[in-house]
Amino acid sequence: MSHSEELAGSSTAHGESIGYHGPSYGLFILIWIALVGLTSLTVGIAGIDLGAYTVSLALLIACIKSGLVLAYFMHFKFDTPLIKFLVGGCGVIFTGIILFLGLDIFFI
Repeated sequence: MSHSEELAGSSTAHGESIGYHGPSYGLFILIWIALVGLTSLTVGIAGIDLGAYTVSLALLIACIKSGLVLAYFMHFKFDTPLIKFLVGGCGVIFTGIILFLGLDIFFI
C-alpha cells in the first residue's frame, strides 16, 4: 500500500476521513529535476569567472533552491497563514540579525 493510499484511508478521532492534500508525486519529481538542474547550473557558474557576480549569482540560485525545498518538500506552501506568518517573521528577524552582525566587517 502506498503512502497516499494509507493517508486516504485514515480518519481523525472524530471519524472524519482525511486525504492526502499535498502535491502529487509527479510534481515532486519535477521539483527534484529542477533542483538537480539548478545545482548543475551552480557548479557550472563556479567555473566561469564573472568577477564579483559569481558569488551573487550562486547565492541567488541557492535562494531559489531553498524556496523550492521549503515550499514543496517541507509542505510550507500548504500550511495555514498563521504558520507562514510566524516562519516568515522568524526569517526576517534572522536576516536582520545576520545583517546587523555583519556590519562590523565593513566598518572596522
